[in-house]
Amino acid sequence: MNHHLSLIINMIDTHTHLYSDQFDEDRAEMIQRALDKGVGKFFLPAIDSETHQKMLLLETEYPGTIFSMMGLHPCSVQPESWEKELQLVRNYLDQRDFVAIGEIGIDLYWDKSTLDIQVKAFEQQIDWAIEKDLPIVIHTRESFDETFEVLERKKHPKLRGIFHCFSGNLEQANHAIDLNFILGIGGVVTFKNGKIDQFLNEIPLDKIVLETDSPYLAPVPYRGKRNESAYLELVAGKLVDIYKTNFTEIDRVTTDNALKLFKI
Repeated sequence: MNHHLSLIINMIDTHTHLYSDQFDEDRAEMIQRALDKGVGKFFLPAIDSETHQKMLLLETEYPGTIFSMMGLHPCSVQPESWEKELQLVRNYLDQRDFVAIGEIGIDLYWDKSTLDIQVKAFEQQIDWAIEKDLPIVIHTRESFDETFEVLERKKHPKLRGIFHCFSGNLEQANHAIDLNFILGIGGVVTFKNGKIDQFLNEIPLDKIVLETDSPYLAPVPYRGKRNESAYLELVAGKLVDIYKTNFTEIDRVTTDNALKLFKI
């Protein structure tokens, strides 16, 4: 993948869990590999209180390079703890600045029984995002209809953000864009059965940002292995093919989109 050569590249991984236990053995090296590949900034979605400290510590170690979001992941919305977890999110939001509220949303792949409280947590965090004028980063898994219902209900000029790990169809992509969202494109775009590569060229490039979701969802040829931010280049490479353009253009536009959205 040496199309770049001496061109200055500056990609942004808009969604990576650099604080994940899966990187405990080689975190600094893994981050360095990404920096060497031209990834200039990393945006870290929050999950829940078990990882907040680790995430925020990492941000202080890489000032101006690593940026934290704050939020409660839908899979962490559990009957016994979700209200307490949301209170912690609120406390953080009142203490300091974050680039976004995320990752938040609805996940019906793992547990359908928590849908009611997932919706409540999602709506509460959307309200906070509007109040604080922050973008949201949405996790939606087997839940497009439910997610769109919430967003339609909560429509507001300040409501904006990213459909992280977008894996829907063209109609859903356009619906998200109509609601003032952009699409987070990662490893799925390289999968044989990922399907989004079939219509993505119909989506304007200024509605797309790059992401890895590392350590999850590694692109081909690493599919099934641990993902890392250096592999963002493989996602960009696939977009070069889809949009029939060059790396410089993909990197420039997607980086610009991310900087605008996150106001960095």
